[in-house]
Amino acid sequence: MYSVLRSLIFKLDPELSHNLAIKSLKFNYSPVKNIIIDSSIETNFFGKKINNPIGIAAGFDKNAEVYNPLYKLGFSFVEVGTVTPKKQYGNPKPRVFRLEEDEALINRLGFNNSGSDSIGSRINSYPPKGVLGINIGPNMSTTNKLDDYLICLRKFHKLCDYLTINISSPNTENLRNFHNKSELDQLLKIIQEEKKILKSNVLIALKISPDIEEKNISNISELLLKYEVDIIIISNSTDQNRNNLKNINKLEKGGLSGKPLEKKSNILINKFYKILSNRVKIIGVGGVDSGRSAYEKIINGATLVQLYTGMVYKGPNIARNISEELINILKSEGIKNISEAIGIKN
Repeated sequence: MYSVLRSLIFKLDPELSHNLAIKSLKFNYSPVKNIIIDSSIETNFFGKKINNPIGIAAGFDKNAEVYNPLYKLGFSFVEVGTVTPKKQYGNPKPRVFRLEEDEALINRLGFNNSGSDSIGSRINSYPPKGVLGINIGPNMSTTNKLDDYLICLRKFHKLCDYLTINISSPNTENLRNFHNKSELDQLLKIIQEEKKILKSNVLIALKISPDIEEKNISNISELLLKYEVDIIIISNSTDQNRNNLKNINKLEKGGLSGKPLEKKSNILINKFYKILSNRVKIIGVGGVDSGRSAYEKIINGATLVQLYTGMVYKGPNIARNISEELINILKSEGIKNISEAIGIKN
């Protein structure tokens, strides 16, 4: 069905198409029989058993409007946001571009969202029926990015399973400076200090850029361990990797996501896993659109995977399809449970 509809959907502006998808999910439209239960793909999320390792990445449900319908599509966990303390429009439109030949997107949205008060109220009113992550970042107009992260931590630490510290968007000025050792040390220090003040048990995730320098891999790993960060999300979109793209939209400014990011993300996952092993869990993102692409992330060291662009191109049944493919892959490899495959490529 989606393959038939896609040609019509792709005639619409990408951001309009996305808004229509959100509205359809809000009206509780979802394909039936999307949740597959099979012991081989069941896994553990910090003590919680989940049906599969597949999640939806931040950026799809920016305003926390449809996380519960997304669980019905077969996703075991949903990450909403990015959420900033205050409501903001983001960058001028147009700001999302399809690269159909490349199975990719470029966006320069700029953390458009309805703000922490509105989103916090909504999550309070509609408790999540699965594992929920909230991705947080600073407002464009802020004079103190550190304070913005703390505001969101205080607002959301009781409303989610994990909180993602987003330092990786290429569309917010100077945000990626937090990949530098001194800036990241300061950020993680105040996050953990505030957690202690709040007496909070919320898990902390750090979402990084795929464009980091080699030296930053060991620096970031050192700080993750120093501050006992629970999860690293590898990775956000890239502002590189344009040379081999076919679509004319490759010239647009913004973050590139989808298939062109897959190999770069996998290499980075592998490098971090070799340092961190199982001491910090890895969520792998970038180019996931099939059971094979999800499996590649896992054997490189990811415990869980996320997708967004893959659903744009493959449709709402993607989580079910990936689950079915993963079950078959594990059978063919003689692996009883997906957790046994984590990092076996190393």
